[in-house]
Amino acid sequence: MTVETAPGRLTGAQRKAIVAGAIGNTVEWVDWAIYTTFASVFSRQFFPSGDSTASLLSTLAVFAVGFLMRPIGGAILGSYGDRHGRKKGLTLTISLMAGASFAIAICPPYEAIGIAAPIVLVLARLVQGFSAGGEFGTSSAFLVESAARGRRAFAGSWQQVSVGGGVLIASALGTLLTSTMEDTALQSWGWRVAFVAGGLLGLVGLWLRVSVPETEAFAQVESSGRRRANPLVAMVRDHPRAALRVAGVTIAGTLLYYIWVSYMPTFASKSTGIPLNQALLANTIAVLVFLILLPFGGLLSDRAGRKPTMLAFAIGFLLLAWPAFRFLDGGFGSLLVIEIIGMVFMVGYSANCAVIMAEQFPAEVRTTGIGLPYALAVAVFGGTAPYITTWLISNGHRDQVWIYVAAAALVGVIVYATMPETKGKELT
Repeated sequence: MTVETAPGRLTGAQRKAIVAGAIGNTVEWVDWAIYTTFASVFSRQFFPSGDSTASLLSTLAVFAVGFLMRPIGGAILGSYGDRHGRKKGLTLTISLMAGASFAIAICPPYEAIGIAAPIVLVLARLVQGFSAGGEFGTSSAFLVESAARGRRAFAGSWQQVSVGGGVLIASALGTLLTSTMEDTALQSWGWRVAFVAGGLLGLVGLWLRVSVPETEAFAQVESSGRRRANPLVAMVRDHPRAALRVAGVTIAGTLLYYIWVSYMPTFASKSTGIPLNQALLANTIAVLVFLILLPFGGLLSDRAGRKPTMLAFAIGFLLLAWPAFRFLDGGFGSLLVIEIIGMVFMVGYSANCAVIMAEQFPAEVRTTGIGLPYALAVAVFGGTAPYITTWLISNGHRDQVWIYVAAAALVGVIVYATMPETKGKELT
């Protein structure tokens, strides 16, 4: 039995579900991003304060540990969403994320409880990584399943809009607190305000997710008796090619996303000497342009197809790689232009990734099929991109960074050119 009968326009109920899903996802990523936003401020609260650099590195190492939990979260929470429903999966992920934020906010400092402080921090970050790993697959399935067939990419694009929105809100919260509080107060207790705010926003997101109905796709899984006892085993056994395709789709997208969105300001500052605040401003402007364009990228995909828009992203970066790094000259204008061009191409991937992954699997294994391969690819390729780029620069290979970017784009061209077109496919 199929879920969709006609493309149509979004109904009022569908729009409400997409808005609730996007806002909930935004809140989830506010909590995730607050950690990195305030890492340099609270690091000495959880580790011995004699060496501030060592404390910061330890805090960032805990951040990296969170990434290790994402594939585990993708597998376990994805299976939970396939067995018990998207709604229950989403309420669980946001509850875990918000609860971990509250735990960090109220944890006494190292001076008060000693080694227990970093243990609490590690455990809280493991929970947040676990939650983030389950969030992508479950929220992507929820958004795509909540849309009419002709608006699936548009609905899925809001998954990435909400991720970027969460990061921007965390950054704005950091700017507000650092601008209005004295350094001593901020380091003593002010940073805790951010984590409390994140936890409270999580409660708002939880309320929104509880208020929306389950998707029709999962309801039909239940009514037709197709629910699997072990969705992870079923996904690996019955859909290995689809799982590999999800990982392949993710490789170029996550690597280029992390370089352009997360690392380009630091790279430009270190390699050209542009002041970091100017590089961050250029990055912020480019990200805002990117977020505005994402829903339009989804609409274009719904009209033109997944393959053309994904190929435009990969071919665009293949052509951009050499001139982008060749013409970085330390000027604000050149960096801004390069950032914006890259982010325009990035729309082709980010507007499509959720819908393409959702369209690879039947509903009974969809959240697991999206969550696990995606999280593995992000951990292996996205998480290592800043390290590899930094290694190339520090070893005198700055002029070869473009080859790394071009190679990732070429992998994307190959994967996207050979994958089946899924626009208009009925979700079963």
